[in-house]
Amino acid sequence: MIDQYELDPVRRKKTIRSLVGYAKQVKRSIFLGLTLLFLAVGAELAGPYIAKIIIDEHIVAIERDWVQVESGGSVSFNGESYEKETRLDGQDVIQPVSIVQTTDGYYLVPEAIMSGGVREVDGDVLTISRGDETATYDNIAALSSTDVFQFYQTDLRAVLLLSGLYVVLLLFAAGLNWGQQMLLQRSAHKIVKTMRLDVMKHLQTIPVRYFDQTPIGKIVSRVTNDTETIRDLYLGVLARVFQSVVMMIGVLIAMFFLDVRLGLVSLIIIPVVIVWIKLFQRFSTKNNFRVRALVADMNAQLNESIQTMPIIQSYVRENLVYDEFNEKNSDNFQTRRKLLKLDALMSHNLVNFFRNMALALLIWFVGAQTLGTGSVLTLGILYAYIDYVSRIFEPVTQIMNQLSPLQQALVSADRMFQLLDEKGEPVSSERLPRFKGDVVFDDVTFSYEAGKPVLQQIELHAAPGETVALVGHTGSGKSSIMNLLMRFYDPSAGVLRIDGMDVTKLPTQAVRDHLGIVLQDPFLFTGTIRTNVTLGDETITDEQVWKALAAVGADRFVKQLPQGIDEPVIERGASLSSGERQLISFARALVFDPAILVLDEATASVDSETEALIQDALKTLTYGRTTFVIAHRLSTIREADQILVLDHGRIIERGNHQSLIEYGGVYARMHELQSKQQAIS
Repeated sequence: MIDQYELDPVRRKKTIRSLVGYAKQVKRSIFLGLTLLFLAVGAELAGPYIAKIIIDEHIVAIERDWVQVESGGSVSFNGESYEKETRLDGQDVIQPVSIVQTTDGYYLVPEAIMSGGVREVDGDVLTISRGDETATYDNIAALSSTDVFQFYQTDLRAVLLLSGLYVVLLLFAAGLNWGQQMLLQRSAHKIVKTMRLDVMKHLQTIPVRYFDQTPIGKIVSRVTNDTETIRDLYLGVLARVFQSVVMMIGVLIAMFFLDVRLGLVSLIIIPVVIVWIKLFQRFSTKNNFRVRALVADMNAQLNESIQTMPIIQSYVRENLVYDEFNEKNSDNFQTRRKLLKLDALMSHNLVNFFRNMALALLIWFVGAQTLGTGSVLTLGILYAYIDYVSRIFEPVTQIMNQLSPLQQALVSADRMFQLLDEKGEPVSSERLPRFKGDVVFDDVTFSYEAGKPVLQQIELHAAPGETVALVGHTGSGKSSIMNLLMRFYDPSAGVLRIDGMDVTKLPTQAVRDHLGIVLQDPFLFTGTIRTNVTLGDETITDEQVWKALAAVGADRFVKQLPQGIDEPVIERGASLSSGERQLISFARALVFDPAILVLDEATASVDSETEALIQDALKTLTYGRTTFVIAHRLSTIREADQILVLDHGRIIERGNHQSLIEYGGVYARMHELQSKQQAIS
């Protein structure tokens, strides 16, 4: 069943607060990175303004501010001396002059001329037409390329210096960008590292009930896939979005700095982008949630299929399993296609459209200004503005490209924080003295689901050192009693006491310190036989490991292994037989010398010979230790001090083996049936 839920505004705010909380853990690095980002954006945006100065002040400016002086001018032409008005150094000015560029070349006009307009030259007469205005200038002189170079020469040094400054700023911006990316990426990795550790730590505090009700694949998906998506959020999405926002703000400021009128025209992009983002979120949110849910479902099915592959192949269910996975995979593909279409529609296509619209608006604005007022924008301002228009749509593109990953990251974050919000049991460092082993179930009732009790009014007293056996049909409540004893669950009603203490009032870890358990399905970790027995506890010596192995009869096959207790164990102990895995798990429980030992059908996976060895060992090992045994083989519990027969969550018979046989009830019939089966076999 695919998870169907949406991220409502309240949960969205909570998720964002949690993400910000993690970011605060590395706030210094993030702050420094963002500072470098501001500086880098400033350095990049200074470039077009420098280009504007080069064009207006040193290239196009050849037509402006020239005067004829008595002497000492920087340019000599036809025996006369000329200088720019801005560079006069005490020279006597004779008259203002103008340098004019037309389609025929450059000309010197011996007076100031009207700016802009259409220019025509006829002999030594220049005519300029602008709208209804026309002006005529006589005695103009044509300039050769050498003459033009003289007039430009005074500006070459400034052009070279400003160009050099432009290159330096670009290199400076590149260095700053490298620094901010390193800082932000390192911060992102630290955040996700901490996040994964928090999830792993919290997982170990969540009650077993959660894992019984949640597929393992979905949990794994949240710890791995979802945290990877969140890493991308910090690593790329937020950095790019923030950089883009800073760039947009910087560009708008630069546009106002160039020309207030152009800046006001450019403000129209802000509501357009806001509406754009709102529309994208509206159409993408649902599909992003579905994608993350489908990925989790596929992980869950894949995990289940791998674990049950022998059954799948034995019953020839490969095609059925494949079809189920293919259905989810196809659904995921179709949902991603919808997102892809949305991205394609609302990213580059619209960006190009708006960019062209902005340039068209600029052309219209310049034309209207020129025709209406006669005032024209300089070529440098136009160049810088067009550059800024191109730059302002780059961050818009970046923001739009990050909307889908941002949405997915918020979904992943919400799923992960839901896991972190699962109520866990606080890990306490408090430890208790070793239990004596006095266990009492006082009128205990327990339900996995409300209204469906699996244990009802259980009364049980196990004195220290006693062995209590639980028997009954499947679902009678045997394992539930063990779950309560191990504090995997707590009673719904009644009290469970150990040594007179209510276990629900004690730290869970402190209780489990003195309990050992062997399950019917033994689990071995990847490592060695030693690490599987000691579980990494370095205080347990090799001598203790061998002693525990010998006590359960596991030393026979361990000694035959090439590396003994250092023999590698692959995942789930697949290289060992089920009986060998069970013996190692039995040794694991014994090496910690628990006050209370739980054997949950622990001999079900061993052969009769191995079972006999374990029974011999138990006679010594259970001395001074309270032992609870769940067994289907009644021959293994003949020596138990108490045998409790359960049926539908109630104790219907109790006593030792002999008394129950004499009673002739359910236990006696079970024993008789098993005895006949053993005789036949």
